[in-house]
Amino acid sequence: MTTLRLLLVAPLFAGAMKYRNLGEEGPHRLRVSEACLGTMTWGEQNTEAEAFEQLDYALAHGVNFIDTAELYPVPPNAQTYGETERIIGRWLAADPSRREQVVLATKVTSFGRDYIPALRGVDLNGAPDEEQPARLTAAQMARALDASLARLQTDYVDLYQLHWPERYTNIFAQRDYKRAFERASTSVDDQVLGVKALLDSGKVRAWGLSNENAVGVGLFLAACARHGVPPPATIQNDFSLLHRKFEEDGTAEACAPVRAGFEPGVGLLAYGVLAGGALSGKYVKRGDGTRAAPADSRHVAFPFFQPRYVSGASLDAADAYAALAAKRGVTPSQLAIQWARSREYMGSVIIGATKMAQLAEDIAAFELADLEPAELLEMDAVSDHYSPYYRGVGAVAVVADDAACGEEDECAAAV
Repeated sequence: MTTLRLLLVAPLFAGAMKYRNLGEEGPHRLRVSEACLGTMTWGEQNTEAEAFEQLDYALAHGVNFIDTAELYPVPPNAQTYGETERIIGRWLAADPSRREQVVLATKVTSFGRDYIPALRGVDLNGAPDEEQPARLTAAQMARALDASLARLQTDYVDLYQLHWPERYTNIFAQRDYKRAFERASTSVDDQVLGVKALLDSGKVRAWGLSNENAVGVGLFLAACARHGVPPPATIQNDFSLLHRKFEEDGTAEACAPVRAGFEPGVGLLAYGVLAGGALSGKYVKRGDGTRAAPADSRHVAFPFFQPRYVSGASLDAADAYAALAAKRGVTPSQLAIQWARSREYMGSVIIGATKMAQLAEDIAAFELADLEPAELLEMDAVSDHYSPYYRGVGAVAVVADDAACGEEDECAAAV
C-alpha cells in the first residue's frame, strides 16, 4: 500500500528503470540496470519458490542484473555452500530465453573458507582437488568458475568477481592494520593473468573486485596495464549512509576515470545499502534504549552477523534519516537507495529482500525523481552529526592563554 501511494506522488515520479555502462568501451563492457538483484538470502532465509518469485518480479520491472557468489547463501557454511547458484540455475533452466535477458554476476572465494576447494568437486563430477586451502591462483579460479557454471546451468557469466583480497588487509569493521597478520599470497600479477585466461576462454565477459580498497585497486590496475588485460569493470563494496568508507578512504578516487584510465571508471556495486535492514526504519527504539524488530529480521535472526550495522550511533543516525524520508514522502529504505544511487561513481545498487513487499518497495525507489541538492545536504548533516570526531563537528574555538596551563612545563607536556 505504501509503495503504491508513493508512486502516485507526481513530483517524485521519474519513470522507468534506467541503465548504466560498466567497464571500458569495447567487447567487455556491460549494460546493466541501476538496480541489481542481490541473492545472498536464497537457500537460507528464502526458499527456492520465493527466489523464483523475486526473479520474475525483478525481470518484469526492468532489473536485468543479478549478483550471486559461490559462497552463498549467508551466513556461509559448508552445508549450504553453492545453493544460491543452484537455485538461479534451476530458474534459468526453466526458461532458456531468460539467460540472454540478464547480466549474471558471481564471485570466486578467496582466503578464509578452506572447505570450499573440495566442495567444488561435487559439481564437477566429484573430481578431486589437490590444491588447498582456498586461494586466487589461476588453477583455483578456473576450477571455481567451472563449478559455478555447472550450478548456474550456463556456459558463461557476464561478470566474475574476486570476492575479497587474498592478501591480508583491513575489511569490514576492522580498523587497525597489524603487520603481524601479513601472509604469503598469490601475487596480483598472477591473479590478473588468471583472470586473463578466463576472459580469453569466453566463459567470462568482464571481471571485478570485491571488498577491496584503494591500495588493491591501484595494484590491480597497474598489473592490468603491464599484462594488457582489460581493467576491472567493477568493485563490489559495503556502502551505505551508515558506512561511507568507500568515499572517505581514497577508494572512490582510485576507481575514478582519471586513475583507472577509462570512462566511467571502476564502477561501484554497492551492497549493504540498507545496512542489513538498519536503514529500513524497522529497528524501533524502546524506552530502555534497546531496539525492537520483527523476529525474522536479520539482526534478530543472526545477532552476531554484521554487527557493524547495529551500533547505537548507527541506529540513532537511521532514526534521523527516517525523519528525512518522512519529510520527502518516501520510505526510509527508498531514501537510502536514492542516496546511494545519487553517487557519481555508482555502477549499480544491489538490493536484497526476504519479502516481496520489500522488493517492490526497493525497486520503486529507482522510479522516483532524483534527490535535490538541498536534500543531499540535509543527509550529509546527519552523517556529520554522528561522526563528530572525524568531521570536526561541534569543534570549539581554542584561544591562546598562557595562564591556563599554570606552569610552562605543564603546557609543554600537554602538547
